[in-house]
Amino acid sequence: MRRCWLIACTLALPAMLTAQAPEAPAATLSLEEALAQARNHNPLFRQRLNNAATARMQLRNAYGGLLPNASVSGGMDYTGAGTASFGQGFTNATSATIGSSYSLGFSWQLDGARLLAPREQRANQRAVDEDIANEESSLKFSVTQQYLTALQAAAQVAVSRQQVERNQNFLDLASAKYRVGQGTLIEVRQAEVQKAQADVALLRSVQADNEAKIELFRRLGVQPPMAVDRIGLSDSFPVLEPAFNLDELLAQARAQNPALRALTARERSASIGVTSAKTAFLPSLSVRAGWSGFTQQQTDDGLLISQSLGGALGSASACIAQDSIRTGAGLTPVGQAGCFQNAGLDATGTQLDPTVRRRILSANSTFPFDFTKQPFSIGLTISLPVFTGFGRSLRLQQAREFAQDADESVRAQALQVDADVHSRYLALATAYKAITVQGASRDAARDQLRLAQDRYRLGSGTALEVSDAQNTVQRAEGDYVTAIYDYHKAIAALEAAVGRPLRP
Repeated sequence: MRRCWLIACTLALPAMLTAQAPEAPAATLSLEEALAQARNHNPLFRQRLNNAATARMQLRNAYGGLLPNASVSGGMDYTGAGTASFGQGFTNATSATIGSSYSLGFSWQLDGARLLAPREQRANQRAVDEDIANEESSLKFSVTQQYLTALQAAAQVAVSRQQVERNQNFLDLASAKYRVGQGTLIEVRQAEVQKAQADVALLRSVQADNEAKIELFRRLGVQPPMAVDRIGLSDSFPVLEPAFNLDELLAQARAQNPALRALTARERSASIGVTSAKTAFLPSLSVRAGWSGFTQQQTDDGLLISQSLGGALGSASACIAQDSIRTGAGLTPVGQAGCFQNAGLDATGTQLDPTVRRRILSANSTFPFDFTKQPFSIGLTISLPVFTGFGRSLRLQQAREFAQDADESVRAQALQVDADVHSRYLALATAYKAITVQGASRDAARDQLRLAQDRYRLGSGTALEVSDAQNTVQRAEGDYVTAIYDYHKAIAALEAAVGRPLRP
């Protein structure tokens, strides 16, 4: 009686060497928070988002191609002094000149490609938006899967802790029986080995749990705010019997699957590209108009006056020589003074008139803004390419092939979506049934362990039976946890294939 009393007291006492209870997490993370963090920080998704700005600018540029182009230009130039040759030994000294110019022009071109460009770029923008939606769906599936993996790892830690407690109780029982003479030292050592193996399994489970959280934060695109063992995942998901209709899921997937929608948008853009390539066989229209002006100023005023004086003297001499002809013809002669005045010379006929000299210098002082305006110009051109070395035919054929490839990609993706939805629908049904089977197996393993413990406590069973029963229940509980999260992952995979949430 005394020995039985000691054994009972030992089993009633709390285990002194049980696994340390987990501390309450310092911070928690829900799935909704994780998805929000991923949308804001995941590098690959952020890269995909950057394409949206380019697509918007391409659409704006396409509309801008329908508007006229305007250009304004201005410039300055300098030509050094030298000697100009007119052939046959005739030369003329030239002054260094400086000049400036401006031009203001407008041009407008219109062809089939420009007319279709806004439509083509709108289709491209929709395709980019669908690509972003597809990337977001993939990111959501990836984060959800890893979140469930982390929850599964945490549940396996709980299973390992429970197994440590069972092995500690087994060790306490074996030690108590050995102390009262009802057990052997072999049984104690066996219990110690079982306890050590359970401790190692717990350490590995904790490591797997931490690694799952580290991977989760990597997919979010952020660093963990604190040690991952202090972060808990707050969401839990109910296990409900699937009540989905396969035909409805297939119809929804064909309309909402993000990857299929993205390829469909690309196929529409490619079909517009074929139409755009055909317009290369149509005429094009271009209009241009512009204003311009220039200045040119000689830097050597002395050379300019000298050349002007030489021209005036020659003009005066010619005028005087023609007076005899006028007299013979009965006309009134101009006279020497008149010839000097008409040529711009002073009364002596040897120098330029001061007024003329000032006018010449003033006319030369034009740099940089006293422009000589050129007449306004405008032109209209209609062009119809006749032969371009089969370049247009090549581009059209390439556009058609690209559109055909896009169409086949859509068809292939539609088949893939149907296959994914069908297989994941069946996988979900299988995962739900597996939960029931694994639950029954877990309950049977627990009953087996309880019976083995009772038999060992009463002395009719062996330690080996208890050890085998504990290993069996650990596997059964681990398999049950795996079945639970296989079910949740199957729902997430089906949601990704359909393209919309399926949980209530």
